[in-house]
Amino acid sequence: MSKPQNMSKTTLEKISVCDIMKTNTSKIIQKLELQIPSQFQQYSDLYSSYLHTIDDLYGACYISEKEFFDNLNLDQGILKSAQEYSQTFTDAYMDQIALYAKFRQDIVQMQTSNLKVYDNFLHTLMETYAKSLSQFNKFVNSPHSDSE
Repeated sequence: MSKPQNMSKTTLEKISVCDIMKTNTSKIIQKLELQIPSQFQQYSDLYSSYLHTIDDLYGACYISEKEFFDNLNLDQGILKSAQEYSQTFTDAYMDQIALYAKFRQDIVQMQTSNLKVYDNFLHTLMETYAKSLSQFNKFVNSPHSDSE
């Protein structure tokens, strides 16, 4: 049976399994990468709104204090102790923020390092795979394999 003479060019092109997977994977990765700046901006906007709301809450607190707490004539010693107590928690929280930022930085560095090791492993694996396929093809195409 002969091949039809008007076969399209795409029918004659050899399709690579690796090209199919790489092309589609690359499309997905690029789409995800394009989302990163907007996701950071959205998170930043949300966090800024949250902080603004908290800041407004304390603005309202001053109004309430003038209308209510000033009339209670609270002892300034008690307020000073409350301020020191609050400062202790604030300092601890500030330390926790710094420690968490350092932790996240270390985690990202570790993950990046692991990816580099994995990437090197994959390159070695692919080189070995390519050599094995080459040896297999030499064996299959060698003259002695036809005689068997």
